[in-house]
Amino acid sequence: MTRNLEWRVGVELREEAGRTKAEAHLDTGTATFTGHGSARCNPADTDVPVIGDELAASRAMKDLAGKLMREANREMEAVGAGTVPARTGPGYGWPEAVS
Repeated sequence: MTRNLEWRVGVELREEAGRTKAEAHLDTGTATFTGHGSARCNPADTDVPVIGDELAASRAMKDLAGKLMREANREMEAVGAGTVPARTGPGYGWPEAVS
């Protein structure tokens, strides 16, 4: 079976009252997911807006990834497949890539 899919993730950023807030949106065609993230500059640090953007966006995408993984786990359980235990090691991917 060959399948080709394309999922697009969009990230919206906004600054409000010294905080950068981000929302990451994923539409799979059958479901939608939204992740949230935020960042703020420490008053003692130099204000570099791009760093706040990167932190907020990465946190939103991490939240989105967690929601997608939880949905995959629910779907695996629904068809009788086991899921990965919550704490088995470094997570997904190559161990050397996450150290």
